[in-house]
Amino acid sequence: MLMVMAHTTPLHRLWHPFTLLSVILLCAIPSLSIDVFLQDKASLLLFRSRLQDPYQSLSNWAGSNCTSWTGITCDNRTGRVLSINLTSMSLSGQIHPSLCQLPYLSKVGLSHNNFTSLLPECFGNLLNLRVIDLSYNRFHGGIPDSFMRLRHLTELVLSGNPGLGGPLPAWIGNFSTNLERLHLGVCSFRGGIPESLLYLKSLKYLDLGNNLLSGNLVGFRQPLVVLNLASNQFAGTLPCFSASVQSLTVLNLSNNSIVGGLPACIASLQALTHLNLSGNHLKYRIYPRLVFSLKLLVLDLSYNDFSGPIPSQIAETSEKLLGLVLLDLSHNQFSGEIPVKITELKTLEALFLSHNILSGEIPARIGNLTYLQVIDFSHNALSGTIPFSIVGCFQLYALILNNNNLSGVIQPEFDALDTLRILDISNNRFSGTIPLTLAGCKSLEIVDFSSNELSGSLNDAITKWSNLRYLSLAQNKFSGNLPSWLFTFDAIETMDFSHNKFSGFIPDINLKGSLIFNTRNVTVKEPLVAARNLQLRFSAVVSDSNQLGFTYHISSMVGIDLSSNLLHGEIPRGLFGLAGLEYLNFSFNFLYGQLPGLQKMQSLKALDLSHNSLSGHIPGNISSLQDLSILNLSYNCFSGYVPQKQGYGKFPGAFAGNPDLCMESSSGVCDDGRTQSVLGSSFREDRMEGPISLGIFFISAFVSFDFGVVVLFCSARARNYILQTKV
Repeated sequence: MLMVMAHTTPLHRLWHPFTLLSVILLCAIPSLSIDVFLQDKASLLLFRSRLQDPYQSLSNWAGSNCTSWTGITCDNRTGRVLSINLTSMSLSGQIHPSLCQLPYLSKVGLSHNNFTSLLPECFGNLLNLRVIDLSYNRFHGGIPDSFMRLRHLTELVLSGNPGLGGPLPAWIGNFSTNLERLHLGVCSFRGGIPESLLYLKSLKYLDLGNNLLSGNLVGFRQPLVVLNLASNQFAGTLPCFSASVQSLTVLNLSNNSIVGGLPACIASLQALTHLNLSGNHLKYRIYPRLVFSLKLLVLDLSYNDFSGPIPSQIAETSEKLLGLVLLDLSHNQFSGEIPVKITELKTLEALFLSHNILSGEIPARIGNLTYLQVIDFSHNALSGTIPFSIVGCFQLYALILNNNNLSGVIQPEFDALDTLRILDISNNRFSGTIPLTLAGCKSLEIVDFSSNELSGSLNDAITKWSNLRYLSLAQNKFSGNLPSWLFTFDAIETMDFSHNKFSGFIPDINLKGSLIFNTRNVTVKEPLVAARNLQLRFSAVVSDSNQLGFTYHISSMVGIDLSSNLLHGEIPRGLFGLAGLEYLNFSFNFLYGQLPGLQKMQSLKALDLSHNSLSGHIPGNISSLQDLSILNLSYNCFSGYVPQKQGYGKFPGAFAGNPDLCMESSSGVCDDGRTQSVLGSSFREDRMEGPISLGIFFISAFVSFDFGVVVLFCSARARNYILQTKV
């Protein structure tokens, strides 16, 4: 047996006489110290005196040792200040002209602060400046003409100052023959691109994105590396950028008004890694032999008017080299089937083909794309089933297949997708039950199974989705009792089980769970009906290491919808104490009992309890809910007197069909509130339309019949009989 023994050396043996001598000599050498040139020091201190420095980042600007001054670099020999870098220090105020009294300054970096002023005109006196970075502040005005004296400038970075604007100076492309980087994005510059910029040979990186620039797009005459003209008002057709065939790596022309087709010459840009032409008016078919090189990582042609089939091979593939990572062809008019060759793009991480006219089946070999994290084929005309091979996409983050003609059952083996966060198969023709094995998808946050033909009762698999934020099973054929764990999800925001056949009682709220129902107060600017629908916005960011990062934003009201089921019994009082709830819809059930006070529901915007058998008095504090804009308590058994001062006049028709309810009218007499409820349709869009004469007949018949049913259903004996018969 081999034995390894550790041993230590006594400390005194390490102190060899030579070693000790070396240490003594090192201690005798003075530490490196550079004294700030006296005049430069005075200028810096005067500059600091006019700043607000909440975190005291510049508190060590004291003494004479330059190395201890935050953000300052001095010449080792003379002590003259060469560079200032005060990035991301939350500094604010104005730049004092004393900063311009540093004649040897070559770099000024003040980005990501809160400076508010015009751009310092005196910067034009700093003739040694190579780099100016004032990005992401609150500078305003235009670019001073004095900057044209900066003949040695290589970088001018002014991005992220929305108040900075006006026309781009005509001299911007010829004041410095050394200018390599010009970043003016996220500002308010308008007009055209000066012709001088098109010919500036030294220019390599040009960012003019997110401005108000306009004019026809033209080709640049120098070999650019990065060109960003996104989110402007450029028009015309797409140039070939022939001067940049071997150099251009990033081309972003998104969100403009570019017209015409996609020229085949774009594929000849040999170094291109990122191409974004989304949000334009490009159309026609894509040339079938247009194939991008292996170097292309991101291709975004979304939000255009391209038509015809998707090219069978849109990019080269390789077993060894990195290829396309993101492909977005969504929001176009592509038709035909999804090309099988897409499944050969082995490095693909995101595939967006939504909002087209694609037909046929999902490619059977989709599982070959093992790096795939997002699949969005929604809003097409795809048919067939979800291929079993999709379990090969074991890194899948989002599977979005809603609004197609897909059918079949939810495969039990889909539990292999244990990283899945978003699963949306709504508005299809799926049938069968929710498999118990889906408990394995523990990362799920957004689940939408609505508008299918799913059936069965709710099983405990759902309880394993502990991060659930949105769950919709609406408009299916689910049945059985609602489980006791229904309201136990900590992060749940929206729960929609409407238009099913659920029966039994509504379970009480678990105050240990549903934290957002209890505490969240969200301001929703969208119309209430639209805000109830799930709206997902994806953001994909490609890092420097060519890895995709995904984030999503969910836009939906915080609420519970159990309408149009067979539920009976009393509404649990705990539900009326949820301060974060924005809408509650229990209409068209068989609920009875009294309505408690709603004063705790301060976020409530919409309440629909219509078409039940609720009784007792109307709580007087409903009208005190500031945000409430939709109220429907019609067709119940409420009784008593409701004075006009309670402010229910802003909810016309909210109390129709309550025969024993007395609403005080403007004349001071009772109004039985039998006016047809208009707001009852706020939560439902399936209105009946027909000829006027036929409509009048049905209305008169309906009012007579409905009034009789309401009176009958307010009787406990009759209600029990009806429930037994209907269930």
